[in-house]
Amino acid sequence: MSYRTPRKRTAMVKEARNALLAGRRVVLTTHLNADGDGAGSEAAVASWLRGNGTEVWIINPTPFPDGFRFLMENQDWIVPAGSRRARQICDSADLAVVLDTGEVPRIGRVRDLIRDIPTVVVDHHPPGEQSIGGISFRDPQACATGELVYDLVQASNGPWNDYVAQGIYTAIMTDTGSFRFTNSTPDCHEIAAEMIERGVNPEATWTRVYGAAPLRKFKILRHALATLDSDPELGITWMTVPTEVYKELDATPEDLEGMVDIPRSVDGTRVGVLFRLASTGEIKLSFRSNGPVDVNALARKFGGGGHVKASGAMVAGPLDRAIEEVLEVTRKAVRRQLEKGSECHSRQ
Repeated sequence: MSYRTPRKRTAMVKEARNALLAGRRVVLTTHLNADGDGAGSEAAVASWLRGNGTEVWIINPTPFPDGFRFLMENQDWIVPAGSRRARQICDSADLAVVLDTGEVPRIGRVRDLIRDIPTVVVDHHPPGEQSIGGISFRDPQACATGELVYDLVQASNGPWNDYVAQGIYTAIMTDTGSFRFTNSTPDCHEIAAEMIERGVNPEATWTRVYGAAPLRKFKILRHALATLDSDPELGITWMTVPTEVYKELDATPEDLEGMVDIPRSVDGTRVGVLFRLASTGEIKLSFRSNGPVDVNALARKFGGGGHVKASGAMVAGPLDRAIEEVLEVTRKAVRRQLEKGSECHSRQ
């Protein structure tokens, strides 16, 4: 294998690795509604540190996704954030590790639990205005946080086991859209190849993550498709998850995984948006870009963030007003990008 940790990360890897291996009682967390990168990175780090004799627990601001529990060696490592046990664990922990986000609002109620614990942040998102303090191992050039986790484990010479490899592979696979997005670099393919050599089954992993959705997901999709709408002139397409259907089917955020790719996939779309009502009463926004429009910058206008081509945010309701306001800001962003493109073309 020819992959080597980029030189610019070397010092950060060493500092973060030393801090993690020095911890004896460690709490891991990630962002609200953990995705494959957040959950996979947690599973890999938990198994790696446990292999080094460290006591590790996962305490997330929202429940650990059922669809990614196959990544966990021991379900007892997952502790609900609102439980008395979570408070007891955090009171006795000597290190907190925040994975796949570096923003205070994105870790929700876990922030209060780990406020007084030394912290390491491992993340591949562009930095925001409310960064979590502590030791920072961040690189937006990494394809996924799972790539940075690989750097940590590799720099420590393991120990490797099936769960470490499976977590890293799943993190990279999901955040690259099964290796089809522009962040699918040669490095990420080389790391994925090594995880396969270490025993990961690509077909079985894809099936566990994407090929076994509950029936309610498709029932929700059937109703959501009826709301599909677009602005063909600007190339903006959006879809809404009907609140009553979501509640009636007792759905979870996991059931909506990948649904924003439907408006994104409509021919001529520059920006796709998915709207849904969150449990807080706010409106959850998911943005996807097919071109040069920076939806990370767009999401930050609403207090959110993420990647240049995939981001999210929360806004106040009601739903109709939120849709109107978000689409207005999105139209302005697309127009600015189109004007910028015209200016560049006229200079050529």
